[in-house]
Amino acid sequence: MPQILDVLTTTRSTVPDVRRVAAHLTTEATALLTLLGNPAIDATNWRAEHAIRPAVVTRKVCGGNRTRRGADTLQVLASVLRTLDQRGLDPTDVFTLLLQARRAIVAPALQTPLG
Repeated sequence: MPQILDVLTTTRSTVPDVRRVAAHLTTEATALLTLLGNPAIDATNWRAEHAIRPAVVTRKVCGGNRTRRGADTLQVLASVLRTLDQRGLDPTDVFTLLLQARRAIVAPALQTPLG
């Protein structure tokens, strides 16, 4: 872990929000700086945001969702569908695998980062 992350994650605080962020940084430290070692990984999420933009526009034009749960579900589905499209995968195959699994899994086709 880079030195600055060491300082951020080992500094003790009595402020709950500071402790929460430090715990999150500790958990995500390896993923946080992955882009520095792999030039194929974008430094921003612009491509992902741009990819799901049509779903966001549709949601706004159609008046959104009736519940927070519905909005969250649509957001996840839109993201997964876009990822499958980018990887040239058939959503029916992936969703069938996920629905038939005995426990929650990440589809093997989605475990490898693009790039």
